[in-house]
Amino acid sequence: MERIRRELFDLKDEQYRHFSSKLLPTIDKGKIIGIRTPQLRQYAKNLIKENRYNFFLDSLPHFYHEENCLHAEIIMLAFRNDFNRTIDETERFFPYIDNWATCDCFAPKIFKKNISELKKHVNNWLSSQHNFTIRFGITTCIHFLLDKDFDSSLHQKICNISNDEYYVNMAIAWYISIALIKQYSTTIPLLEKKQIESTWVHNKAIQKACESLRISNQQKEYLKTLKR
Repeated sequence: MERIRRELFDLKDEQYRHFSSKLLPTIDKGKIIGIRTPQLRQYAKNLIKENRYNFFLDSLPHFYHEENCLHAEIIMLAFRNDFNRTIDETERFFPYIDNWATCDCFAPKIFKKNISELKKHVNNWLSSQHNFTIRFGITTCIHFLLDKDFDSSLHQKICNISNDEYYVNMAIAWYISIALIKQYSTTIPLLEKKQIESTWVHNKAIQKACESLRISNQQKEYLKTLKR
């Protein structure tokens, strides 16, 4: 573990550390090393190639933010052909995800090859008591469940989430804005019929959709009339 930590510090970029600390207000700056994602991903590949990753996965909880991000990268890369192992390692890691960045970079590609099984797990994640497990469930829906495997019942499950946590509500707004891009006809009624309980989420979803280049100007003008 000490060797891994030394090698992570060799990748440190002080300017990036300062930049990251501004984006991660919930993390003490002393827990941020400052490593750019491409370097961290390559390091994860090296650990896997050298078969030095299993001990690291068992060393929870980690101290540094980048150690948590490295943990997510290893899960995505080491078990990319094993859906069940990916799920097991992901759920074991959930209690230690404590910020939006670690959560949002974590999207195992193996998920899209097992959509029917994934949906069962997503339902559990969305009903979790842990805020970043809920956010992970929502971002998983954004990444994998809004295209050809879309099921409109997903909208109601996400809109029924009642939570005061900023990062959960922002994820809900993000989901709705992407759903407006990919599944407009089934998503617009959520706003027209005011089915989103939170006024803040309702308006934030409209704002984010209007910021997108993938929404037509005509749609944007209509969305603005639906603000609460």
